[in-house]
Order: sequence, then C-alpha cells, then structure tokens
Amino acid sequence: MTEEQFAQFGLTFGVAGFMLYMLFIIYQLAREAKAGKFGTFVLFLVLAFGMVGFVAKQVLVWIMEP
Repeated sequence: MTEEQFAQFGLTFGVAGFMLYMLFIIYQLAREAKAGKFGTFVLFLVLAFGMVGFVAKQVLVWIMEP
C-alpha cells in the first residue's frame, strides 16, 4: 500500500466515520433539548449542511475522474 493509497483510505473512511459521529452528536443535542420533530429536522438540516458539500465534492471528483 502506497502513501497515496493510505491517505485516500484515511480520508474516505476516517472522514465518513467522523461525519457519522457528528450526526450522532446532532441527534443527542436534539434529544436532550426536546426539540420535537420539526426542531430535530431543522437541527439536522442546518448543522449537517456542511457535510453535504463535502460529500457532493467527493461524488463530483469520483464522477469526473478520467
């Protein structure tokens, strides 16, 4: 395994694991705040929106590879 392959592996799975952990944190925040369904939706929408950009970038790079 080359350094480039290891870095790509770490980026893909490490960041994916971190994103799942962040979603868990958002869920815990909504539950402890007793936000209700709409409040939970808003929390996930706003706080997880940055992750959507990162995932979209990765998908576009994957699609546009020669």
